[in-house]
Amino acid sequence: MFGILKIAYKLLVNDRAKFAALLVGITFAVFLMIEMTSLFAGILSRSSATVTNIGADIWVMDPAVQTVANNIPMPDTVLDQVRSLPGVRFAVPLYSGGAQVKLRDGTFQAVNVMGLDDTSLFGRPELKQGKIEDIFAENGFIVIRDAEFSKLNNPRVGTEFEINDHRGVVTGIAEVASSGLFGIPTLYTTFSRALQYLPNTRFTVTYILVEPKEPGDVLAIQTAVQRIGYVALTKDQFIAKIANFYKYQTGIGTNILIMTVISFIVGLSISGQTFYTFILENLEKFGALKAIGAKSHELIAMILFQASFTALTGYGLGVGLCAVLITLAKLRLPDYAALITVGNLTLAFLMVVVIAGISSYIGVRKVLRIEPFDIFRG
Repeated sequence: MFGILKIAYKLLVNDRAKFAALLVGITFAVFLMIEMTSLFAGILSRSSATVTNIGADIWVMDPAVQTVANNIPMPDTVLDQVRSLPGVRFAVPLYSGGAQVKLRDGTFQAVNVMGLDDTSLFGRPELKQGKIEDIFAENGFIVIRDAEFSKLNNPRVGTEFEINDHRGVVTGIAEVASSGLFGIPTLYTTFSRALQYLPNTRFTVTYILVEPKEPGDVLAIQTAVQRIGYVALTKDQFIAKIANFYKYQTGIGTNILIMTVISFIVGLSISGQTFYTFILENLEKFGALKAIGAKSHELIAMILFQASFTALTGYGLGVGLCAVLITLAKLRLPDYAALITVGNLTLAFLMVVVIAGISSYIGVRKVLRIEPFDIFRG
């Protein structure tokens, strides 16, 4: 069998033009599939950046909330009710809202403002410059150093700005695990200062962050919160809800799916047609092998080997090309959202296997039908 596969390899790479065409078709298809799905994965990851960065185990919210940016404030009485529930170690409010910041050069920049609980500062980011205690100073704000940091003119500790006609001072520079989706810088301050500086509705608590006493208390807390008319979701459940919103209730998921299917069809058509042409041009060689005693299963093994070798090589080249281009794009565009995941690689691999399988089937049918007599007579 090793000798048969060696012959198959030589037949495949001997015609460099056909072999290159096969590789280009599969490589291009894999590149497009991974690029599209990676972009979608990056969008989903950044859409739940606030949930990831805050890190609370349970999020209590209004039932109408669909994404973390869909702010629907709750009455302060809900916070007291949640705090009194059995199994709750502590519960703190979180303010989340938007504002316009006037920079030192007179330009305006939209920002997200996160107001942390004054007592615990639960959910605070990892500080790189400054002291966390300074957030309690007059006009204190923490700026997140992420892809949008430069939109605030790269502030330093002590930089002043104006927010809703109030003076603000940068008291710290912090980093978070994930940047936001919409290209807007993020500021952290205390809950009371956020309410004082920004216009608000009658209700002010955007989310309630809950820490259970034990992991087994989560279900009881969720049930109790539901009884009072609100929803309590774990971190993973909230991230999944946000992902489902972008997948099924916006055009993003549909558009990405269409582009992925088109990439698959392009790869299938190019590789299938080229592989079929390759089989036709080498039909005499397969007929000769059959005439000298090669069994049908050995010819099938040759076809499968050729298709699999080409598909896997093209898959590797496609993944490598996509990884390189995404890396280069992120160096030039820090807010580029593409993210290669195991799921993306698995999906692309399965599609490549389908391409290889269909291409093999086309070749096998043609090879098994040939008769050595017809080959030598020609």
